[in-house]
Amino acid sequence: MDQKNQSSVTEFLLLGLSERPEQQPLLFGIFLALYLVTMLGNLLIILAIGSDPHLHTPMYFFLANLSLADASFSSTTVPKMLVNIQTHSQTISYGGCLAQMHLFMTFGALDDFLLGVMAYDRYVAICRPLHYSTLMSPLVCMLLLAACWVLTNLAALLHTLLMARLSFCADNTVHHFFCDVVPLLQLSCSDTSINQVALFIVCSMILTGPLSLIILSYAHIISSILRVPSASGRQKAFSTCGFHLTVVFLFYGTAIGVYLCPPSSHSGGEDRLAAVFYTVVTPMLNPFIYSLRNKDMKVALSRLLGIHTLSPQGL
Repeated sequence: MDQKNQSSVTEFLLLGLSERPEQQPLLFGIFLALYLVTMLGNLLIILAIGSDPHLHTPMYFFLANLSLADASFSSTTVPKMLVNIQTHSQTISYGGCLAQMHLFMTFGALDDFLLGVMAYDRYVAICRPLHYSTLMSPLVCMLLLAACWVLTNLAALLHTLLMARLSFCADNTVHHFFCDVVPLLQLSCSDTSINQVALFIVCSMILTGPLSLIILSYAHIISSILRVPSASGRQKAFSTCGFHLTVVFLFYGTAIGVYLCPPSSHSGGEDRLAAVFYTVVTPMLNPFIYSLRNKDMKVALSRLLGIHTLSPQGL
């Protein structure tokens, strides 16, 4: 494209989930409620774990970090969308767009890795209990968490730097409710082949790596559950695993559909709907799935909220 047909883009327009004005109040109410539930649920989990010494174990250490990642993940996208709806403005600055993309990729990838680490922790606890204190020592847990943060920030930084080198045409309309990599690449006037290759390689590792670890871990866990003599014990364990895997596959399935499918298969409406699931729905569900079905977490939450009617024996 000739230079005269290009313009220096200083801001982008985020179309949001719907372009119909009559739907905006409904969308505002729904996503405000979902966001408040997400923040409240994850904050309660963090406070409950931090205030109860009995929960200072590897499993709850990673659960608290997952709640922090979930709250941050939703906060990178939903508040900006709510502000845009309320102010009837769709603009976001060029720098703000890149910053949002960087934070979104950082906390999204952190969610991926933490889900994988938590599945591995459960595998060690159930299938190799005699080695648990060694394989999941405090030092190992800190190293695993540090590795998650380093890898996710490096991946996000790579895509941010690659995006910053691109030129954008006069059309600055992003067909999404936040600045994501795929719709931004579709707007660029530059050759995006390097970006596309990097996106496929990095997302393949970030998504399929932890997902493979989760599948292998739960395969061993289920194998161990089948050897449990108590039918009620097996049923309870299968129920818990089923809820965990449902949320995991909802998160990974929608994300893989957006980032690993060929660009020609992307539909703006479908990508936005899929993004709602992995940016809003799963961060909201995680506190309920991983915590409220857990006896120790129920006790810790009741103590935190000053409710004295619950007890471990009564749950």
